[in-house]
Amino acid sequence: MPHPLPPLSLLETRVLGVLVEKEHTVPDTYPLSLNALIAGCNQKTSRDPVIDASEAEVLLALDALRSHSLIIESSGSRVTRYSHNLGRVLQVPSQSVALLTVLMLRGPQTAAELRANCERLHKFADVSSVEAFLTELAERSAGALVLELPRAPGARENRWAHLLSGTPDLPQPSAAPLAAASRDPLLADRVARLEDELATVRAQLARLYEKLGESPDDVA
Repeated sequence: MPHPLPPLSLLETRVLGVLVEKEHTVPDTYPLSLNALIAGCNQKTSRDPVIDASEAEVLLALDALRSHSLIIESSGSRVTRYSHNLGRVLQVPSQSVALLTVLMLRGPQTAAELRANCERLHKFADVSSVEAFLTELAERSAGALVLELPRAPGARENRWAHLLSGTPDLPQPSAAPLAAASRDPLLADRVARLEDELATVRAQLARLYEKLGESPDDVA
């Protein structure tokens, strides 16, 4: 059984995500040099949030990740290079590593968004396949690695977040607008007046139709 990890910082998850991403997208330059890793962490595209980490900060993140065996350091002829060990430490398949990576790099996303954004890391057959791996990650006996977030107002689908940095801050649910309105005496009074005005208009229309000798049903 994998040993539980302490919560990782944003930069630590960013470093891990970049290492996994670049392993797939630029395999010729993987493992990454420190400069390439810093550039990947501070990349302006495909990142949420966008950060501006210094060399010293990335080195500190690497030290922390190394203490948990999450990265492997190798010395080449000229520069030190870094690779990840995420799947082995967490004991999850490559599909799950891809999902965790995109969540670490881009923040909470729906299953459909994850499928699209994972395209270069792993091609999922359909959204149901993504959901199956997310459910597996959420129900791990060794501890959940993802969480399905409450549906946001107006959203059609729930989003998922990774738990490698601990439980994300969830927005506090607000009182339902209609419930609040029902407790607002001024609003209740306005609604009552509108209903009275509507009834008056309907009565006037009925009298007009009567004078014209027509029924409302006869009018297209």
